[in-house]
Amino acid sequence: MSDLYLEEMVKRRWTAKDKAIRMILMVLTVLLIIGAFFVHYILVFPAIAICVADIFIFPRFNVEWEYQYVNGELDVDRIINKAKRKRKGSFDLDNVEILAPASSHRLDYYNNNQQMKDFNYTSNDPDRVKMVYAMIVSDEGTLKRILFEPSAQMIRDMRARAPRKVFED
Repeated sequence: MSDLYLEEMVKRRWTAKDKAIRMILMVLTVLLIIGAFFVHYILVFPAIAICVADIFIFPRFNVEWEYQYVNGELDVDRIINKAKRKRKGSFDLDNVEILAPASSHRLDYYNNNQQMKDFNYTSNDPDRVKMVYAMIVSDEGTLKRILFEPSAQMIRDMRARAPRKVFED
């Protein structure tokens, strides 16, 4: 018997917060370099420090989400700058209470739960907001809302595996 395997990549768009942090770092870097040349040489050390920080911080804004669906288990990985991968979660379809579009009325019962933890693994693209699905997972007594952007094929395969938990409307 062969395994069902689907894989998807979603590139995350920069948020306003990402752009602001990046702009502040660039302005601070330029000001410290100019200050080191024209104001006082002691500003060379903070200028070097902020340049090194820029080298490590700027690649963290280039994020992609990878969804891997294998036989009822969804793995979500965060890929930073196309070089570093970190597993953000592994979710078994048996532990899912409901999977539906994030704007669906079927999630109304869960939307008012203050104890639920939210995890956003989407592209933050306003044009793709209709493609965002919410998966409510029960994990060791706590509820988690997983937001992600699966393909139609992935939703069909999840629905075939758990027809009473997965909704496409």
